[in-house]
Amino acid sequence: MVKGKIFNIMKYSIHDGPGIRTTVFFKGCPLNCQWCHNPEGQGFGQELMYRPDRCVGCGQCLEVCPSGATISIEGKLGYLRDRCIACGACCAACHAGVRKLVAKTMSVSEVMAEIEQDVIFYDESGGGVTFSGGEALMQPEFLLEILKSCRKREIHTAVETCGFVSLESLQTISKYVDLFLYDIKLMDSRKHQEVTGVPNELILSNLRWLAEHHPKVIVRVAIIPEVNDDEEALRQIGEFVASLKWVTEIHCLPYHKAGVDKYQRLGLEYRLSELESPDNEQVVEIASMLEQFGITVKMGG
Repeated sequence: MVKGKIFNIMKYSIHDGPGIRTTVFFKGCPLNCQWCHNPEGQGFGQELMYRPDRCVGCGQCLEVCPSGATISIEGKLGYLRDRCIACGACCAACHAGVRKLVAKTMSVSEVMAEIEQDVIFYDESGGGVTFSGGEALMQPEFLLEILKSCRKREIHTAVETCGFVSLESLQTISKYVDLFLYDIKLMDSRKHQEVTGVPNELILSNLRWLAEHHPKVIVRVAIIPEVNDDEEALRQIGEFVASLKWVTEIHCLPYHKAGVDKYQRLGLEYRLSELESPDNEQVVEIASMLEQFGITVKMGG
């Protein structure tokens, strides 16, 4: 039985494709974007989120921790992440929500049971299910089996992808996907590698193939101040998207800090803490610039 790692299933989403949707977040991503608002989806292994502000000092975690990651100093409980084996014993013992395992291993039938709970909303709104992450295509066999199940159930499917995946995996799933939401960050490969950890040649070549072979692809661009919001970067993106056969729509996603707290809970450093979200005037200007290339532009998902 094929199983995979899921770190969230979000119901009633209206930003990840048409209508009311269920978004399934797959764990693991080949990119390490500095602005990522789902840092818990980047790593492939199990992780533990820690919120000491919720601790009531009951000491149950101290009693069950097998690795010495939970400690007591002068009567105050603490957590040593480098000792943690993410076994989940402390999470089960804690009733205050101080500790939580990020990922859950699920079967195809378990994921489908969650998806099918909301079929009535999909039917009434023209919605469906969106597979996101992380990067869903980093678990290609698992994704493929869920997509096949959705096709049998006549549930509309969308896949959000960073594109840094094997072309073979992309080709295999494409026949079962109704809509691709394809992320582009930058056209400059050197700068792309600086801010995401990988170059962009594979991403762009995969998008060219998809644009030739799939009738419904929407490009998504996260607008990040000082990264890709300048005139030259936007011009390059606009020219490239305008050259693609089936792609006529861009969704611009203005930078926000919605996931910053997660970094602290995971013991990670957020590298763009000084950045601010673009204001409405900047957003309108960016949309107008991209529309000059004959592309339909939507702000937000």
